[in-house]
Formats: sequence, structure tokens, C-alpha cells
Amino acid sequence: MEKRFLGQNKLEVSCIGLGCMGFTQSYPPFPEKKDSIATIRKAVELGVTFFDTAEVYGPFENEEILGEALEPFRDKVVIATKFGYDFDNYKLDASNRPTGLSSRPETIRKAVEGSLKRLRTDHIDLYYQHRVDPNVPIEDVAGCVKELIEEGKVLNFGLSEAGVNTVRRANAVCPVCAVQSEYSMWYRKPEEGLLDTLEELGIGFVPFSPLGKAVLTGRFNKDTTFDKTDFRSTIPRFSHENLEKNIVLVDYVKELAEKKQPEEKELPKAKVSKFKLFFWMIVVLAVVGVSLYPQTLLRVYDYAIERLGKNEPQGPTPLEVLQQEVNALQKQLAQMQYRLENQGPTTATVMIDDADLAMMKDRLA
Repeated sequence: MEKRFLGQNKLEVSCIGLGCMGFTQSYPPFPEKKDSIATIRKAVELGVTFFDTAEVYGPFENEEILGEALEPFRDKVVIATKFGYDFDNYKLDASNRPTGLSSRPETIRKAVEGSLKRLRTDHIDLYYQHRVDPNVPIEDVAGCVKELIEEGKVLNFGLSEAGVNTVRRANAVCPVCAVQSEYSMWYRKPEEGLLDTLEELGIGFVPFSPLGKAVLTGRFNKDTTFDKTDFRSTIPRFSHENLEKNIVLVDYVKELAEKKQPEEKELPKAKVSKFKLFFWMIVVLAVVGVSLYPQTLLRVYDYAIERLGKNEPQGPTPLEVLQQEVNALQKQLAQMQYRLENQGPTTATVMIDDADLAMMKDRLA
């Protein structure tokens, strides 16, 4: 397992982390506690050292599971958790996700004590603000976390889904170790200024859902629907009319995997078909930054443009948007190639959430 270093403090983590949200929230049905613990410990065995949770996942239950699972390995792993929700006025949406924010200093201090207890540890390696609270200046948030770092309860400060201006203001008060954001082949908003800012400031980037909340695993098709208890039912990309258009990208990944089957000598000693192995290589290794032909990913988009152009789709994924995506992807791949050749591995690491893991397990079964 390759390593990455996040932030100015050089927090060392595995290049692939395990996001634990799906054990208790957003992607039902949820596994038994013993199976969740077994999965986490298997990840440790495979070389994963970076684990992500939050007090709000469950709520609280997710941290308890992770704390129990990692207790025997605490000095060998990095635990990231999050604060930022209002449990004094707690409300849930249909998918059991919280709706009220609070990053007041007194809320943060109460949150950190609870997380330390549930995680069975005396310090949190990376403490994220889960979502930016519009009612609390980010300088106050950063100042509070800075005090927790001075007290030894927190080692590093992070932000989740924060904009460029917020990152700059927070970093001016307390050095930001990492920013977490969704990032994958079909969600690339961080390229709109955030990645450049993080590079400028020396802040690590932790992309979550690199498999697009499992859509890139090939598990879904254009007719897939999601129950209201599943978080994806609230995301426009997963609506029936949009999924039907977006799924052509996944279809081409499948076709490409079938055409380019690796030789037997290239395969590890595992009970995995050639097709499934190559499918996994494309959607995961490309995101992690392991050497993979840039032209392969470009062909995915070229093919999608051709098919979508023939169908002349209407709605939020028109031909013009996909063409812009191709141009942006080509630029990013060129930068990645340059960095790999001239600077070695970047500071980015990838957070695969549990839904991605579960869906990929089904694909490889």
C-alpha cells in the first residue's frame, strides 16, 4: 500500500482510506456490527491506515464501531472524525441524515469529548468540520480547533466540502491539514479552483466516493431506482431521467474492459475474472493516481460524447457540458503525468466510502 502525506505536518496515511459512513447511515441495508468490525480489521490487514467516521453517522454508533474495531491497532492507524451538527435541536431527513448545523465553540468542545470516548482514544488524528456553518465565522471554528490541538486532544484540523475562501480564512488562523470533498470521474467540481488553492497552501486533498457512490462499479443500470431511505434518492444525478444519460459512461467502461483483457501473467493470484479485474483497475487506480494510460480515460468521455450526440439528450448533461469535461480531464491528466514524472506521488489520498466497497464486493464475488 502506497503512502501519502497530508498538510504541512506531513500526516502519513495510506493512499486508499476506508470511509465508514455506510455501516450505519445513508446506504441501507446496514451490515451487522460484527461484519462491520470484520471489514475494518480486514482493511487494516490489507494495509489501509486511514479511517474516516463522524459523530453524526448513526448518530454516534459509527464512531463506536470504529473505536472497537481499531482499538488493537490504534498506534498504527490514522482516525479522522467530524463535528458540526446541532444535537440540541436534532432533526433527520427521510434517509436518516441530520439537517441542523452547529459549529459554535461550545458545541465543538462537547463533540470532541464524545468522539474521544466512543473512539476509545486520547486523541483524534484529523478533526474535520463536517459542513461549514453559515452562522459561525470560520475564524472562530479554526480558533477553537487550534486550542484543542494545543491541548493534545486533536492533532490536525480539516474541512469537509468547504469553498476556497473558507479554506483560506481558516488556514490563516489554524493550519489546515486536509480538505475532504467528493471527487470522481463524474463529479469534478473541486477542479474549479479548489485543487489549485490546496496546492498553493500545501493542504492535502481527500476525495471521497471515487466510485461515484457506487455507480462506477457497474452495479446500477438506467432502470435502477432508490428507496427514500437511501441518500442517493435525493441526489439529482441518480434521478431516473439523469441516470439514464449518465449510465452510458459506465457502459463504456464495461465495454473497454471486455476489449482490453490483460494477459494471464499480469493477473494476481486471485479468483477474479479478467473482465472484473480490469474494470476495477480503470475506476479505482485511475483515481488513486497509479500509472494508467491517460488515453484510456479520455476514450471513455470521447465515446460518451459520440453516443450522447447521436441521442441528442436534453437536461443537465448536454453534449456541451461533456465536451468541457473532456477538455478539463485532459488538462488534469497532463498535470498528473507531469507530477508523477517530475515530482513523484502527490499529496492526495482517496477515501472509498462503504457503499463503494460493498458494491465492488458484489461485482468481484
